[in-house]
Amino acid sequence: MIIKALSMTATSNASSSSSPRRGRKNDPESVQADILAVATREFSEKGLSGARIDEIAEKTRASKRMIYYYFKDKETLYLHTLEAAYQKVRLQETELQLNHLAPVEALSRLVRFTFCHHANNPDFIRLVMIENIHHGRYLAQSKLIQSLNAGVIDALTNVYSRGVEAGCFREGLDPRELHWLISALSFFNVSNQHTFSRIFDWQQMTPENQRKLEDHVTDMVMRYVLPDDTTMAIP
Repeated sequence: MIIKALSMTATSNASSSSSPRRGRKNDPESVQADILAVATREFSEKGLSGARIDEIAEKTRASKRMIYYYFKDKETLYLHTLEAAYQKVRLQETELQLNHLAPVEALSRLVRFTFCHHANNPDFIRLVMIENIHHGRYLAQSKLIQSLNAGVIDALTNVYSRGVEAGCFREGLDPRELHWLISALSFFNVSNQHTFSRIFDWQQMTPENQRKLEDHVTDMVMRYVLPDDTTMAIP
């Protein structure tokens, strides 16, 4: 039941928070998806300690009692919110069909996807930052998140191994470190956008600058992976 609800969050519209509380008995999966969508916004804006079940209930089609029925308590709801956020990005990664692409194109597509996903989902970045404040304590409780994140390393390992075998990637790299590099560059773009823009008086998040940064990040990652003497055009 919970897994189905989590998968629905990928298409859930935050505007549902203004919907009247109707039909909830006949559509429990939709109600849970609505709760998770609102909880994502509340936890990302206020953190685990600052978010309130009363406020989440007011902005959903569910009552406070129903939220407790589905999610037991605030910490459990927070954990399921984390799971929904990670499941959304990992499901979208599987849609990239990397195994059907040549290694260079596959890696380039993954880098660009990660950069754009993070830029378009600041709530996800804030949730990850909040979970780091808690030293990853709640994330460690989730077998689902562990499985999802193991899957992305497996996919990246496959792309990298194919590239090494084809002679277009240099040997000796750790896919986990490569994933770290991709994530770090894409994450910083969102996590530090306000401070960086103000300190250096630069409109970092304009469409033009975001396109440039996406190209730069992709170029940096690909140059790190490609052999030193490679002159091929980077997708």
